[in-house]
Amino acid sequence: MEEWIKTRIDFHFLEIKRLNGYDNANYLMNTEEGKFILKTYPYSLDTFDLVQAETDILLVLQQKFEGRIPTPVPFLSGNHVDVVEVNGKSQIIRLLSFLEGSFLGNTKTEKEQYYSLGNFLGELDKELSRLKNYPIQSRKWEWHIQYPEFIRDYLEDIPSAKDISLVQYFLQQFEENVRPILPSLRKSIIYNDANEWNILLKENKDLALIDFGDLAYAPFLQELAVAMTYAAYDKDNYLEWGVEVLKGYQSVISLEEKELEALYYLIAARLCSSVCNSAHARKTNPENAYASVSEENAWKMLYGWLKINPIEAENRFREVAGLPKKKVLSLEDSLIYRNQYLSSILSVSYNNPIKMERAAFQYMYDAYGNTFLDAYNNIPHVGHSHPKVVEAGQRQMAKLNTNTRYLYDLLPEYAEKLFAKFPSSLNRVFFVNSGSAASDLAVRMAKWHTQREGIAVVEHGYHGNTQISIDISDYKFNNPKGQGKKENILKVPIPDAYRGKYAGESEKSGMAYAKEAKGLINNFQMPIAAFIAEPIVGCGGQIPLAPGYLREVYAAVRAQGGLCISDEVQTGFGRVGDYFWGFEQHAVVPDMVILGKPMGNGHPMGAVVCNQEVAESFEKGVEFFSSFGGNPVSCAIGLAVLEVMEEEGLQENAKVVGNYYKSLFLELQKNHDCIGDVRGSGLFLGVDLVKPGTKEEDPLLAKTIKNKLREQFILISTDGPKDSVLKTKPPLIFTKENALQVVEEMSKALSKNQK
Repeated sequence: MEEWIKTRIDFHFLEIKRLNGYDNANYLMNTEEGKFILKTYPYSLDTFDLVQAETDILLVLQQKFEGRIPTPVPFLSGNHVDVVEVNGKSQIIRLLSFLEGSFLGNTKTEKEQYYSLGNFLGELDKELSRLKNYPIQSRKWEWHIQYPEFIRDYLEDIPSAKDISLVQYFLQQFEENVRPILPSLRKSIIYNDANEWNILLKENKDLALIDFGDLAYAPFLQELAVAMTYAAYDKDNYLEWGVEVLKGYQSVISLEEKELEALYYLIAARLCSSVCNSAHARKTNPENAYASVSEENAWKMLYGWLKINPIEAENRFREVAGLPKKKVLSLEDSLIYRNQYLSSILSVSYNNPIKMERAAFQYMYDAYGNTFLDAYNNIPHVGHSHPKVVEAGQRQMAKLNTNTRYLYDLLPEYAEKLFAKFPSSLNRVFFVNSGSAASDLAVRMAKWHTQREGIAVVEHGYHGNTQISIDISDYKFNNPKGQGKKENILKVPIPDAYRGKYAGESEKSGMAYAKEAKGLINNFQMPIAAFIAEPIVGCGGQIPLAPGYLREVYAAVRAQGGLCISDEVQTGFGRVGDYFWGFEQHAVVPDMVILGKPMGNGHPMGAVVCNQEVAESFEKGVEFFSSFGGNPVSCAIGLAVLEVMEEEGLQENAKVVGNYYKSLFLELQKNHDCIGDVRGSGLFLGVDLVKPGTKEEDPLLAKTIKNKLREQFILISTDGPKDSVLKTKPPLIFTKENALQVVEEMSKALSKNQK
């Protein structure tokens, strides 16, 4: 290196040292004439044009920013950019002045410095906006945020499926919120790489920028997104630090309203670019530590960014720009508007209702900028707005959506994947579009198969909102406003090992409840067509059926020719942790299984899974048809849910996090005698609140705690016959950190309530 460079520069060399670089070789040259940076690049015509373009721009900028940006130094030939042969390979070379100063990454930074950075970038972009440079303007590559398609191929280089899903989510949000307005955003040549290792703090406290290799023709907004990302990503409060850059930039270039609307998503896109490029660099060049220097902070911020409501971020940005917060209909007016068209029988949650705007994974965002941790909603099973599920629905909806009277392979393909999760005897499926419809169909099938009318149900059970579903739901028909129990319905006591007639030791309790249930079944006024039960009775207060109970009752029902139905709408699809289905906890195999909520992650889906004998019997009756059950879009979404569960290990997560979550509640119970029982498994748990020293339910306390948690932006709910049980059944991507947050806030609420 030293020999050929001496023929091109008339300097007296002292030392040449190689520097860190992302994808090209850079050298620090210490000479008697001063310090210089020699940059080299593998030769290609495109690269030469880009290096020449960058050099031309630096030369133009010298008049205003000399000493704060590198100065191109000509070779003896007079060229600022040359081509040389090194070891038989052509290399592009150029020489830049060396800027003295400390990297911001090695400095304890103050907010004032980030304001100065924003101001500096604003002044720089103002000058750059006067320039035209076609190589730069036509440039597209993986560090150009407005072209996220370049990093999609790098997703597979990220080792964690959960991390991949996070990146995919934000890329989808970019397509939804930024892509449509990109053509209308103000564009210019921008610096595009204001990270802490490209920013120098000089002795006079001025900031300087090195490495103009990422110049791009892009929205002004992109400059901010990059700078704000790196200003904040190693801090605790991302918005607090990021807006300092915005303040400085805004003092030079005022942002438009639509630019402020897109900024949150552009920052996320930059983080996605960072983690994808780092993952790819680590795979292709594992020895290049510089390529991954920011990866840990980028991942941390990307997960932290998810916790920030996009509306809150936009309102902070608008405040800096001197704009009012976005107008939103007040909560009171929203309720009035709703009640103009909807019946008051449709209740809303919490004393202070929530107006929701968006949701992502385990977080929900209201219309006023607040972020809620969702520890309650079990319908978005793999997480709100999961990108794989969203994409599956979008793609299939754009391709084909019809009914099961036509042939399409998605239908048997989904059925095949679903049956892989069941015992071999359960091998026929009837698709519908809700758990209620599935309950209705299951009872109809059972009656047809047995030619009987009697249905045995469990006290406090709930199975849906159709007429038949209500008929078999004690939670509904036994309500003071309910229709009452029909004569063909047999209700058996809930096998509650904590509170009830046979409360006590679990196994003995189960046997005692089973004995009573068998007696009632055998002596009922009409033969039993089916017995239906949830493995954990949700509306009963998250009550697991006592051990041994289901095995004995199933045997009694089958002994007289009846069928056994397991309602897995809430407990299925890995939620209970140890098992994929709740009935597996009880070592039984039902004749029919009802599926619903989690199947489609919020898309309306339901199914009845049964054995071949029941299916063949039903086939002898009138044709079954569901307009929407099993349609291609539903099948595509259902497949995506199963795939996400496998890829992200969500059943195992439900087990590990669920066990931790439950252990925290059990510790909490030791300090609060108002907690009578902690029960459930996996991520399907209940905390039974009682009046201290008794097992008497305390619905007022449960309601109080639920609403106090809501004020701390945590969503749980209450259930049970007297609404005294706090229930938590979050999306399966819930983390230990989330669980700890819930229990810590619950502990505070209980302690304050005792004072």
